[in-house]
Order: sequence, then structure tokens, then C-alpha cells
Amino acid sequence: MLAIISHPDCLMHDAGQHHPEDAGRLYAINDQLIASGLDMLVEHHDAPLATVEQLSRAHDPAYVRRIFDVAPSVGAIEIDGDTVMTPHSLAAARRAAGAGILGVDMIVKGDANPVFCAIRPPGHHAEYDKAMGFCLFNNIAVAAAHALETYGLQRIAIVDFDVHHGNGTEDIFARDERVLFCSSFQHPFYPNTGFDSDTQNLVDVALPSGTTGPEFRRAIAERWFPALNAFKPEFLFISAGFDAHVLDEMSGLGLVEADYGWITAELSSIAETHSQGRILSMLEGGYDHGALARSVVSHLKALMHLG
Repeated sequence: MLAIISHPDCLMHDAGQHHPEDAGRLYAINDQLIASGLDMLVEHHDAPLATVEQLSRAHDPAYVRRIFDVAPSVGAIEIDGDTVMTPHSLAAARRAAGAGILGVDMIVKGDANPVFCAIRPPGHHAEYDKAMGFCLFNNIAVAAAHALETYGLQRIAIVDFDVHHGNGTEDIFARDERVLFCSSFQHPFYPNTGFDSDTQNLVDVALPSGTTGPEFRRAIAERWFPALNAFKPEFLFISAGFDAHVLDEMSGLGLVEADYGWITAELSSIAETHSQGRILSMLEGGYDHGALARSVVSHLKALMHLG
């Protein structure tokens, strides 16, 4: 059965008035789950707090300590130009990373599969020793590192279809031969990375502004799928960003809900072939609330093989 892992603390992170990464994103997803009837078909679990030790598997321990130390008890501080911490941000970020850790444990132990982590703040821009792009800790990297170090897996794949390149995930795993990282993203666009990588375990698909579903599907089928099938991952992680949707003003791509359903179904098939069906999906971007919520439901239906 599909499990959804979240926590009320994730609603409490406040990036500031008019900031696109707001709690309304999770409220919209929850409302759409109820309206679609999916809420009755999944299990819900609370995310634990990731520990310093768990976070330090993916991040510089000094960086982790610094984030803990600067977390404000009142007011707000800027970590970078668009990444803010307020009094509840540290707990939210620890829950977001903890969701992936719990999800890996549940999948490996056979308690749930697949798992979707409905969390915020997102994570894929956070580098080994640097916060950026709304992200404090790299949630998917923390989960992947937990799978590698706790369960001794030798081949895991992380795929990222957020409209922005997953520079943080790439930075953390760039030369780890146990990890295949496949990313699709608009280029040129923030954070202006990924398009010139020559590292063997990275498969970057840069898409020009205006790309729509058919072009996206062809590029993914030509670049990602052969690499994934050759790599034969034991576990598949998804950085599920939905900001490439045509209605999302954060991007210039033109995907729709059916495109997210398609890529999820294809990835599920690859996981069934190579990974015992083991998939953990982690929410990243998506800032038009309606488009985000509908796209998440399309994603979850494909994960559940509901057609």
C-alpha cells in the first residue's frame, strides 16, 4: 500500500509574505487527495525529526551544526537571497528529511511501498555545505544516504523532474559510483547548472523554454531510460517537482498532469524490473496550488497503478 509521510511541522515553516514556497502547497495537495478519493486508499504517517548524524551522511557536519546554531527563536534570518529561516523552520526541515528516512525504512522492511513524502521545505538545491533555492537540507540525498549506509545498497538511482536542476543532489553524489542521478530541467534557468556535466553517473536533460509534453517524453525516453536500465538500481528515488507545469509561473515549460502520470508509470515499470518495485518519491517544487495538487494526484495514481 502507498504510504504518505508528512507532519504538521511542515506547515509551520514561514518563508515570508508572498513567498511562493508556502504552506498552501500542502493544504492544496491534502484537499485534492480528499476530493479525488485517494485519501481513503493510502496510509498516513508522521515524519520523525532527522538527527544531526543522519543529516551529516549527506551534508558537511559543520554545515549541519551551523544551521542548527543560527535557527532563530524569534524573527527571521536570510540564509541566502531566497532561503529564509523563521522559528519553526528547523523543525520543518528536520521533519522533511526525516520523512525520507522513515520511508526508506518502511520500504526495505516491507511495511509500505511506494512512499510519497508530502513535505516542505524542499531539498534538491541544498548542496553538501550550502543552503539555497528555498532548501535547507537535501531531503532526497539524506534518504538516499540512509539507504546506502544503513542497508548496504550498492546501486540506487535518483531521478529529478523539477523544472530547476537538482544542483544540490548532483553536488553531493557527483562522484559516488553507487548513485545514478538523472535530472531534467529548463535551461537556461536557475540555478544555471547541470548542462555541462561530464561525470559518468549524471544524466542531465536540459530543456529549452517552451518545451511541451511530447518533446519532454522523447528526451526522457532517449536519455534516462537506457541509463536506468543499464544501471539496474536496487532502489529508485524521485525528486518530484511539479513546477514544469504549463500553469506554473515559476517556469517556461509546458507539461500537464498526464505527463507526470506518464513519467511516473514508466519509472514504476523500471523499478518493478530492477528494484523490487521500491520507490520513494519526495515533493520538491510546484507553486501553482491547483496545478500542483492535480499533478500530485496524477503522480500518486501512477505509483498505485490506478491508470
